[in-house]
Amino acid sequence: MILMQGKGVSKGVTSGPLYFFRRSSEEIPHYTADDIENEKSRLAQAQEKSMAQLEALAEQCRAEAGDESAVLFETHAMFVEDEDYVDCILSALEEEHCNVEYAVGQAGEQFAAMFGAMDDEYMQARAADIKDVTRRILNNLMGVVEGGIDSEEPVILAADDLAPSETLQLDKSKILGFITQGGSGNSHTAILARTMGIPAICGLGDALKQSYEGRTAYIDGETGKVVLEPDELTLQSFREKLAKQEQMRELMQTMKGQEDVTLDGRHIKLYCNIGSPEDVSAVLANDGQGIGLFRSEFLYLAASDYPTEEEQFQAYKSVAEAMNGKRVIIRTLDIGADKQVDYFHLTKEENPAMGLRAIRICLNRPEGFRTQLRALYRASAYGKVAIMFPMITSVWEVKECKRACKSVMAELTQEGIPFNPETEIGIMIETPASIFMAHDLAKLVDFFSVGTNDLTQYTLACDRQCNDLGKFFVPHHPAILRALKMAADAAHEAGIWIGICGELGADLSLLPTFLAIGIDELSVSPASVLPLRAAIRESDTRACTLELLEQ
Repeated sequence: MILMQGKGVSKGVTSGPLYFFRRSSEEIPHYTADDIENEKSRLAQAQEKSMAQLEALAEQCRAEAGDESAVLFETHAMFVEDEDYVDCILSALEEEHCNVEYAVGQAGEQFAAMFGAMDDEYMQARAADIKDVTRRILNNLMGVVEGGIDSEEPVILAADDLAPSETLQLDKSKILGFITQGGSGNSHTAILARTMGIPAICGLGDALKQSYEGRTAYIDGETGKVVLEPDELTLQSFREKLAKQEQMRELMQTMKGQEDVTLDGRHIKLYCNIGSPEDVSAVLANDGQGIGLFRSEFLYLAASDYPTEEEQFQAYKSVAEAMNGKRVIIRTLDIGADKQVDYFHLTKEENPAMGLRAIRICLNRPEGFRTQLRALYRASAYGKVAIMFPMITSVWEVKECKRACKSVMAELTQEGIPFNPETEIGIMIETPASIFMAHDLAKLVDFFSVGTNDLTQYTLACDRQCNDLGKFFVPHHPAILRALKMAADAAHEAGIWIGICGELGADLSLLPTFLAIGIDELSVSPASVLPLRAAIRESDTRACTLELLEQ
C-alpha cells in the first residue's frame, strides 16, 4: 500500500486512474524541413482536425445557449480555411523550407498584427480570433490535447499545480477529483473542485510521482489522504465512506425547493459563486437562489487578448437569462496578485498581493473599465444584474467607480441601447481599510459582500497562497469575525444588506456566528448550497451567540 498525505481542500471521496495534466508548450519549434510536401500534408490534417473541433464546439453552444453563442466558433472555422491566411503559411513553407509549426506561428503573428493595426474596432477584435485559431492549429500539429486530458474514461487529475487559465481549459466531464503537489486551500484548483463538488487534495509534494500515472488512486478530500494499492482494511473503510457520501447526497436532494429560513423565521439569501457561464448549470442543479459572485476575470484569463464588449456582453447576458430573474452579482475585473494575464503587460512586482490589482487596474485603465461596464449595463436589460467592485479601500474609489457607471449609462441612453438604470452597485469588503471605512462606504452602495479569503490574508498578514503558513492562516481568528461584525453593523445602520462570498461562507461550524453577527447572504460553491440550507433550516438565531468573537 502506498499512502500519500496532503491537505484536503474539497471534501468527498472517489477513486479512479491517475492522470497527469499535459501542459502545452508556448515555444514553437523551428527547423529546416527536407520534405515540404509532408509539411503541407501535416498542415491539411491539422486544419481538418481544427475544423472538426470548432464545428463540435459551435454545435454544443448552439444547443446550450442558442445560435448567437455559436458565432465565435463559426468565425474561427472560417479563419482556419481563409485563403490569404493559408497562402501565407504555404509561402513560408516553400520559400523558407521551414517546418509547418513555424510557418503557422509566423502567419498568425503577421495576421494578428495586421488586424490589430486597423482603425475599425470590430476588425481589431479579430486579432484575438486569429491568435486563437493559430494556437488551435499549432496544438493539433504538436499533439497537445484539447482540454488537457487524453483519456476516454474519467480520471483523477494530478499536477504540480494549475494556473487559473489552465483550469479553464480542462474537460471537466472527465475529472473525478484533483490532487496536486503544491497549491493551497485558496488555489484556483481548490476553488474549481468546490464549484464542481468533487474532492481535491493539495500539498502532496514529491510523494506524488509521475510514475504513478495510470494506477488506481483512492482519495479522501476530508482527510487529505491518497492511497494506491490499499490493503483490505483501508479499502473497506473507503467503501463505507463512499456509501455514506451517496446516502448524504440523496438526503440533500430533499432540500431542493425548500426555503432558506431559520426556525425562528429569519430568511437568508443563499447564492452561488461561479467563474464562467458554464457553471450556471451547477447552480441550477443545486437550487442556488442567485449568483453572489461571478468572477468576471475568468473571461480575461481564458482569452489571448482583451475580450471585447460584445464577447463580455454575451457571457453576462447568458448568465442573467439562465438565472431567470434571480439576482446575478458580477464582480468587475479582479486580476493581479495570483491571477496574471500576459497581454495586460503588468510590471513584475515583488509583492503583487499588495500591488496593482483589481479596481486599481480598472481605475488606471479607464478604457478597459468602460468596455466592461458597457457590457455589464447592457446585460442588465436581460435579468437582475448587480455590479460589484473588488479591493475597495476608500471613499474616492467608490465615487470614481460610480462616476464611470454614470458616464456609461449616459452613453447607452444616447445610443438608444436598453439597460436597467436601477442596477444595484455593491463593493467587496476584503481589506482592513474597508472595515474601518465601512460606515462611510455603506452610504454610497446598495450592498456589501465580504471576501473572507483576502480579508483573512490582509488582516493576519498571511499569504493565502502559501501552504507552509498552516496554523498561522486562521479564517476563524477572532479578528476576522470581529471585522465581519463591524462591517455588518455599518451596513445595517445604512439600511443595506451584507453577504459573504469567500470560502468561509460555506463553513457550517461558523453558521451560528454568522447568524448572530447579522449576515444576510451567503454565497458559496454550488455543491455547498443544499448542506448549508439544511443547516439554516435547523438553526434558531435566538440561540446564536457572539462567543467566538471574544476568544
